[in-house]
Amino acid sequence: MKKSALIVWGGWDGHQPEQVADIFKEILEEENFQVEVSNSLDSYADKERLKTFDLIVPHWTMGQIERKYVLNISEAVAAGVGLAGCHGGMCDSFRNNVDWQFMTGGNWVAHPGNDGVDYTVNIKHSSSPLLKGISDFKVVSEQYYLHYDPAVEVLATTRFPVFDGPHSANKAIDMPVVWTKRWGHGNVFYNSLGHQANIVAMPEVSLIMRRGFLWAASGKAQAENSAVNSTYKNVRTYTGMGDSQ
Repeated sequence: MKKSALIVWGGWDGHQPEQVADIFKEILEEENFQVEVSNSLDSYADKERLKTFDLIVPHWTMGQIERKYVLNISEAVAAGVGLAGCHGGMCDSFRNNVDWQFMTGGNWVAHPGNDGVDYTVNIKHSSSPLLKGISDFKVVSEQYYLHYDPAVEVLATTRFPVFDGPHSANKAIDMPVVWTKRWGHGNVFYNSLGHQANIVAMPEVSLIMRRGFLWAASGKAQAENSAVNSTYKNVRTYTGMGDSQ
């Protein structure tokens, strides 16, 4: 039986969300997914329907979202639905929603030098096989500086500073570019590359996204076979995402 994916695109046009969604759709269809594409956040309104997908792919930058929609996604992911995305389409989606940031593993705070920075993505050897066979590569794009969850497993990094600025007064650091995270029974995957469609279409980036999609979507079957699937049934209680905040 085909796996299913929901792609929701929108927000700031500078990230070419529709074009990127088209690339993601093509990748997923090549992997025999049944793909639904939407440009409305109302696609997140039905929690039970979200749970029928194997994968949710958000690509929405700098938007406003109803809190109940984020809670719906969070409960679906905690039940085993995968979540995977890139760049500002996932980790600069809803700056005023900390629940979203908690689930996805981080949030954009800066890109020193803006677009056109020439930098290296360094593949990190870890317990994850997701980036096996991919070598370090160069990219000319935005270099994302992120605030991120120390619980994530970092699969690739980039060295700061490249472009001079106030942050350069600190020591050099390796900022995550690709990471994975667990959210309940769900798999969460993020790649900070993808400022525009031409970057997403780079062979290295599209391969990373392909593998990330497949890995994220694999959590649904594992969750359905788990004897403790009810552990995260009420994500509002588990995470402290109460309505009083």
